[in-house]
Amino acid sequence: MTTNDNSPAQLRQTFDRLRDAWQQQRPSYQQRRDDLKRLRDRLRASKDEMCKAIDADFGRRARHETLLGEAGVVLTEIDHTLAKLKAWTGPERRSAGWKLWPAKAEIRFVPLGLVGIISPWNYPVNLALVPLVAAIAAGNHVYLKPSEHTPRSAEFLKSLLADVFPETRVAVALGGPELSAGFAALPFDHLFFTGSTAVGRKVMAAAAENLTPVTLELGGKSPAIIGETADLAKAAARVATGKFFNAGQTCIAPDYVLVHESRRDAFVELLRQQIASRYPAKRGLEDYTSIINTAQHERLQRLLRDAEARGHRVVPLLDGLPDASQRPRLLSPTLVIEPDRDSAVMGEEIFGPILPIVSYRSIDEAVQYVRDKDRPLALYCFSRSEPEIEAVLSRIVAGGVCVNDTLYQFGCSDLPFGGVGASGMGHYHGREGFLTFSKAMSVLRKFDPAPSDLIRPPYKGLPDWVIRFLAR
Repeated sequence: MTTNDNSPAQLRQTFDRLRDAWQQQRPSYQQRRDDLKRLRDRLRASKDEMCKAIDADFGRRARHETLLGEAGVVLTEIDHTLAKLKAWTGPERRSAGWKLWPAKAEIRFVPLGLVGIISPWNYPVNLALVPLVAAIAAGNHVYLKPSEHTPRSAEFLKSLLADVFPETRVAVALGGPELSAGFAALPFDHLFFTGSTAVGRKVMAAAAENLTPVTLELGGKSPAIIGETADLAKAAARVATGKFFNAGQTCIAPDYVLVHESRRDAFVELLRQQIASRYPAKRGLEDYTSIINTAQHERLQRLLRDAEARGHRVVPLLDGLPDASQRPRLLSPTLVIEPDRDSAVMGEEIFGPILPIVSYRSIDEAVQYVRDKDRPLALYCFSRSEPEIEAVLSRIVAGGVCVNDTLYQFGCSDLPFGGVGASGMGHYHGREGFLTFSKAMSVLRKFDPAPSDLIRPPYKGLPDWVIRFLAR
């Protein structure tokens, strides 16, 4: 069910309905499987509708990027979850230890209850449904708040989820920032947020009032380190894919590139060739995504103006862009060569098709450059040398790593996804998503004889001996 919940009272009413329904009847294992299968089938049947909604929200987004980045990721996650769910839901045996003998210890993974999900605009279906899949798999009810910046995609989610779930199991709240603030303040059993670090702080502060556990999937400046032994042509191609897919509006896109000073100019030229081959003049820019809204477009222009004012070399990789009346909010893939550390493009997450190129003299210098910044959500390392790769992996802490490619770590359902420090906290995807939305409830079954029958005052004779024996 979708509600235009524009008041605290309406939000709370929907919240209470979902919570009360879960208290009365928790979804069984079979119910969870049936729900996920229906969601999979409904999404598969709605891909055209989804692509049209997202294209309208962006002003232009390549259909193939939507199919791959939205439907493909969600359907893979559902299939992986269905294949593994039986094993995940079973109890996990643990050792009770000889001092508690005879006893049996286990962990039961029980659902938390009602989960809140606040999803972003850049992948409006993927980043709403992947955490929802995990929450449903764990046996929870879900209250979803999609981004107001993609209203057609939010309406698509509303229709999709209303067809799959009863209004007592999943609800969707539509509204702007004020509604988001009220939503985050509800006493959820878990709150899951994907978005910027600045908004993540506000969400965490609101959740703290209710001691609501949170998972924050944020962003930051994710580096790509091009090692001295890397295949430069492949590295350029794969960095171009990771950076310019969805016009860079991807939380794990390479935010900047570190390349050895002897290879910098060759790398820049290879990137230029990549863009020319991907967006040829005869095809126009039908496969190139627009910036989501005017505010984001102006923010990116501000980054470029700052770079130009500092005298940095700014290199647009596409010429002859169509007039803004034909393609509004279009921004050429652009390189910024050797920006200052305190420049705007190096001080904030770019989240667009601007790629700073920074040269280094040694791998130690490159590693230290990354370590001087907040811990990134993603780290990319291109190299054919295992010692060089290990020099990076063993000294940088990041949310996730992909070696010799970009983005693919997100698509691996059996790997946890999540940030660290300023780039987030907590994990989801696969089993880690199931665990995020579950309580690992410890259960100890005690059998006779029990030492506790002997451990009681007065502590003389046999009680004294038993305690000293157990405490040795």
